[in-house]
Amino acid sequence: MTAPILLTGGTGTLGRVVVPLLRQAGHDVRVLSRRDHEDGDVEYVTGDLATGTGVERAVAGVETIVHCAGGAKGDGDKARTLMAAAPAGVRHVVYISVVGADRVPVVSRADRAMFGYYAEKAAGERAVAESGIPWTTVRATQFHELTLTTARLLSRMPIVPVMSGFRFQPVDAGEVAARLAELALGAPAGLVPDFGGPRVYSMKELVRGYLAATGRRRLIVPARAPGRAARAMRDGANLTPDRPVGRRTWEDFLAQHVAGAGADADAVSH
Repeated sequence: MTAPILLTGGTGTLGRVVVPLLRQAGHDVRVLSRRDHEDGDVEYVTGDLATGTGVERAVAGVETIVHCAGGAKGDGDKARTLMAAAPAGVRHVVYISVVGADRVPVVSRADRAMFGYYAEKAAGERAVAESGIPWTTVRATQFHELTLTTARLLSRMPIVPVMSGFRFQPVDAGEVAARLAELALGAPAGLVPDFGGPRVYSMKELVRGYLAATGRRRLIVPARAPGRAARAMRDGANLTPDRPVGRRTWEDFLAQHVAGAGADADAVSH
């Protein structure tokens, strides 16, 4: 019997798209989740990488681990917990990181408050690379879903602050999932080329696109973030313009996910 592929974060934005891709390729999939799930096609193991509960049961008998679980805190610790529990039979660990993890310096408390995600992903990368298990890491730019969440939060305010000089290269989670599944089914390859969205946008352009799609009127004003991490962002450390691998644009995403997409812009800005 073929060993199942373990997927952490299998119910998140990325992981839930990776699961059916691995299944379609003919592989059994086991998902480590903090909550109970019922699915006849997928084995779910309840556990928590933050506490270590259930992790040994999740990794038992697997040969490939796809590590998608992550967040703004504790990625390094979670990756170390997972790697420490991995049995000797694990032949490949695939990790999803973020473009800029190696280039956005998070050195102050203010940096960590705004850009801690980059430091956490860098810590996760180190934990995987230093585990002694053959590995593959791919860095992707920000998912459209995260960009949408940010735009929604900002648009709740009558005056919308946007970080001056910040640019983003949003990418489709489904396209990244396809790449991640491909890597999981291949041989360990170390750090592979970045995966970026098809276009680079200023933060103002992204917010204006959302406001246009929802028919809202907001005043957009520039703001400037201090610190070394913010400077790196203004310098494009979070971008990979030479790797515009994704095809689905921000406009395409809005047209499908936002009611009223395609409406005339009704935002004003300085």
